[in-house]
Amino acid sequence: MWLPYVWVFLLALLVDLFPFVGPPAWTVMVFCKIYFGLNIWPVLFMGVLGSTLGRYILSKYVPYLFSKVINHQKNEDVQFIGQQLSGNSWKVQLFVLLYTLVPLPSTPLFTAAGMARIRSVNILPAFFIGKFTSDMVMVLLGDVAAENADQLIHGLLSWKTIAGTLFGIFLLLMFLFIDWKTLLTDKKLRINFRIWKEYTPH
Repeated sequence: MWLPYVWVFLLALLVDLFPFVGPPAWTVMVFCKIYFGLNIWPVLFMGVLGSTLGRYILSKYVPYLFSKVINHQKNEDVQFIGQQLSGNSWKVQLFVLLYTLVPLPSTPLFTAAGMARIRSVNILPAFFIGKFTSDMVMVLLGDVAAENADQLIHGLLSWKTIAGTLFGIFLLLMFLFIDWKTLLTDKKLRINFRIWKEYTPH
């Protein structure tokens, strides 16, 4: 009976492996719990473990992905954030914990951490604790609400899921367009939309 829990782990890892639109990991946990008739606590542990590993891998490859489309100046700007935060690990972990306690998309968080070259291994414990807590609430609520597959599918396409995805994209764009060096050194908010690499035809 261990195989369904492996599926929970793999599916949660898969949905949190990519920086783009996808269902929240807790919906995978609810679906597997109902479909296979699983115990909630192993489902939560395996699901959050898979989600954590997925976000860790995301933070490792996303700098190379964005370096292909973000210009050199913006890359230096986001790495400046990492340098500023490198000596404040407990503050970073506290922020990650508080962020993950709220049911917000974690894609912007790990995209930002990866691009800023923040050691993601340092924030994984806080992410796991916060994610486990918030997903526990969502899985318990989802287990009550999703009495059949139709309701669960409807939940995947609800306005809340769509709004959460759009808000996550908004957070990611704000991270990219804010001039962080100016904000952190001069305490002035400056928005810079010219962050993309310019390609010239050969």
